[in-house]
Amino acid sequence: MVALLLVGGLGTRLWFLQGVHAADYQAAVTRSKLRTVYLPPERGRIFDSDARVLADNQRILTVTVERSVIKKAKNRNALFERLSGPLGVPVIDLQRRFDPCFGEPTIPKCTKGNIYDTLLPLPLKEGVDEDTVVFLNERREDYPGVDVVEDWRRVYPYAPLASHVVGYLGSINGDNLRAYLDQGYNRNERVGQFGVEASLEPLLHGSWGRKVFEIDAAGSIVRELVDQRVDPVAGEDVQLTIDLDLQQYAEQALETKLKERRDLPLDTLAKDRAPYNPLDVETNNPIDRVYKDQPEWVQHTSPAGAVVVLDHSNGQVIAMASYPTFDNRWQGSGITGDKYQQLFPKTKNPDQSILVNRAIQGRYNLGSTIKPFIAWSAMHSGLLDANTTFLDEGTYKLQTIEEDVCASGVRCVFKNATSRGTGKPTTYGPVTVESALAVSSDAFFYKLGEDFYRLGKLDDTFPLKEDLQRFGFGTETGIELPFEWGGRIPDDEVKAELVRLKVLGKNEEPRLLVGDDVQVAIGQGLMAATPLQLANAYATIANGGFLMKSQLVKAIYAPLTPDLEPAIADLAAGTVVESFDKPVIRDVLEMAETEIREPIVNGLRRVITGPGTEYPQGTPHSTTGQDLFKNYPSSAIPLAGKTGTVQGAKNYPWNDSSAFGAFSLDPANTYTVAAYLEKSGYGSKAAAPVVKCIFLALSDPTRMAPVLTSDTLDLNANVAAPPKQLADESCLDSAGGGGRG
Repeated sequence: MVALLLVGGLGTRLWFLQGVHAADYQAAVTRSKLRTVYLPPERGRIFDSDARVLADNQRILTVTVERSVIKKAKNRNALFERLSGPLGVPVIDLQRRFDPCFGEPTIPKCTKGNIYDTLLPLPLKEGVDEDTVVFLNERREDYPGVDVVEDWRRVYPYAPLASHVVGYLGSINGDNLRAYLDQGYNRNERVGQFGVEASLEPLLHGSWGRKVFEIDAAGSIVRELVDQRVDPVAGEDVQLTIDLDLQQYAEQALETKLKERRDLPLDTLAKDRAPYNPLDVETNNPIDRVYKDQPEWVQHTSPAGAVVVLDHSNGQVIAMASYPTFDNRWQGSGITGDKYQQLFPKTKNPDQSILVNRAIQGRYNLGSTIKPFIAWSAMHSGLLDANTTFLDEGTYKLQTIEEDVCASGVRCVFKNATSRGTGKPTTYGPVTVESALAVSSDAFFYKLGEDFYRLGKLDDTFPLKEDLQRFGFGTETGIELPFEWGGRIPDDEVKAELVRLKVLGKNEEPRLLVGDDVQVAIGQGLMAATPLQLANAYATIANGGFLMKSQLVKAIYAPLTPDLEPAIADLAAGTVVESFDKPVIRDVLEMAETEIREPIVNGLRRVITGPGTEYPQGTPHSTTGQDLFKNYPSSAIPLAGKTGTVQGAKNYPWNDSSAFGAFSLDPANTYTVAAYLEKSGYGSKAAAPVVKCIFLALSDPTRMAPVLTSDTLDLNANVAAPPKQLADESCLDSAGGGGRG
C-alpha cells in the first residue's frame, strides 16, 4: 500500500508537470534560451541657423555586467576589485552603480533606489577604448557576465557657446522616473535636463530597438531570431534660429564689459558717479555710515547679465547670452561629485548661480527702459497727447496725499537723478512725451504713475497693468525653453501675495498704493520682467505694434540628416518635417497710429542722436545715450533706444543695475537688442555699450571672429567655462556716457 501510494503520488505529480503545466514550463525553458539586447536610438541633433552642429552624437563602447552574476557573487567587493583595474574606475564608484547608497555615511541625503534599470545589464564604464575591449574579450572566463555593448554619447562640438540655450543631458531622477518609463524609456538613459535638450526631449529622443538571440547552456549565442528584431528609430533633428557667429560675439561682449566694470581704474571711477548729497531727497534718509566711508567713486561687482538679439519681423531669437556661463560638456564628462560641486557650487547668492539662463529667468526691475511703454499707455488711455507739456523742475510732489499725511513721514516728493554739476535733482524744464523720453525725465513719468492710480480708482481697475500686458510683460513669451519666468506686474492681488510670502515687509499695505504706481512708471518697485520680455516689448514698438511669439526653433528635420563636413550638417540633403519661418503674432497694438507711435520713436531716436533740452535757457542737458553714440558711424544701422539704471538695495550706487533696449530704424535690418548687466552702474555705462557693439557687428560682420570647434575639455580646470574676451574692445568704450536715465 505504501509503495502504491508513493508511485501514485509520483505519477500524479508527473502528470501535472508534463500535462497541465507543460506549456508554462516550456515557455520558461524557451525564455532561458533567449537573450534580448536593446538597441539605443541615436538622439536627434541640434543645428544653428547656418547648419553648424551644436549637439551631436558619438558612438561609444560601454562595459556591462549581468546583474545575476553580481547577485550570485559571494563577495561583491572582490568582483568589483577585479574589474576596477582594467576599467580604471575606483571600486566604490562601481559599488555605487549597483547600490547608490553604498557607503552612505559619506553621501549626504543619499537617495534610495536604483540609478540604472534593474532589468538590463549594469553599465560599469562608458566610452572604453579598444584596448580595454580586447583585454576583456580575451579573458571572458575570468570575467563571466561581462560584455561590451555599443551606445551613444552626446557631444557639443562648439561648447561652451550657447550652453544655456542648448542645455545638457542627465540621469532620470526619481521625480520623473515613472513618467519616462511609461513613455518607453529605461532607467539607464540620459535625458534633457536644461535648454533645448530638455524642452524638445520628446522630439530628440527617438525610440528603442531590440535584437533577440538564442543562446546555449553556456550562454553563448547560437543564432539571432531575425523575425523578432526591431530597429531603433533615431530622434528628429532640430535647427535653431541662433546664429553662432552673433551668439559668440554677444557672449564675448557681455563678459568683457562685466569684467571691465569690475576692474575700472580709480581715475575712471571718480568720473562715474555724481556728487553725493548726504541727505538724499529720494530716500529721505541720512546716508549709512558704510556709504559715508566710501571714497568718491563706485566699485561695481558686475556679477551677471544677459543679452538678447531678436529679429522683430518674425520673433526669432538670433542670439541669447547669459553670464556666468558654463561648458555643457561637464555634465557628461564623468567627473566626481566633489569636482562637480567645485565647478557648480550650491549657493544662496543669486549673483553666483551658473545654471540659470538669466535671459528668460532673470527677475529684474527695468529702470527707465520701461518708459516708452508707460508713454504709450498714457497716450492710449487719453491722459495726454504728443503735445502735452509738463514743467519738470527736478521733483514731483504727489497730489493724491494730504499735506498732513506727507508731514507725518509718508514719502510724497520724488526727484530726478542728481545733476553732476549742481549736486541737486536735474531740472529739464518744459517737456513733452518725446523730450521726456530723450532726457529720461523721471518727474514726467512720476506724474503719469499718479495719473494711472487716479484712473484705476475711478472704476476699480488696473489700466497700467492691462496695457503693459499688451506688450508681453507679465506673461511667458512662448519660447521653446524650459523654466521661463512669466514676469510680474503689480495689482492688489499680486502685492497681497508678496506680503504673505514676506517678500515685502510685514507692515506693508497688502494693496496697491499710489507710490507703487509711481515707482512702476519709472521701472522700479514691484514690477519685474526678463531681458527676453524687454526685447520682445521693444520689438513690438519696432515692427509697428505686432507682439510676436518668441521663436527659437527654425525647423524640424527628419532623423539622420547627413553631414556636409565635420560639425556642419548638409541641410539641403535633409528632409524638413516642419518649418517655423512664418511669424506667430500674439497681439496687435495701436502702435501703428502715427500720433501715438511717432513721438515715442522720435524720443528713442533722440536718446541715440540728441538733441536733449536746455533749461534754464542756455543750460544744455544731453540725452542719456548721446555722448556714448557720438562716434557711431553714419554707415551703421540707424537706431532708436532707451537706457535704464535700476536702483538696487538701499539705493547704493554700487547696487545699480544697467539696462538698455534698442531697435533698428532700417526696414532692411530688422533687429532688436536688449541687454541687462547686474550691479554694473548707469544704463549708458554698461548695457548700452554692449548693445552698441552688437549693432556695429550686425552692420559689419567682419568685426565678428570666426567660430571654431572646441578644444578638448580640460578635466583639471577649476572653472565652469574658460573666460571670453572681445578681440576689439573699442566699441565698449563708455567714456562720456550719460547719467542714470
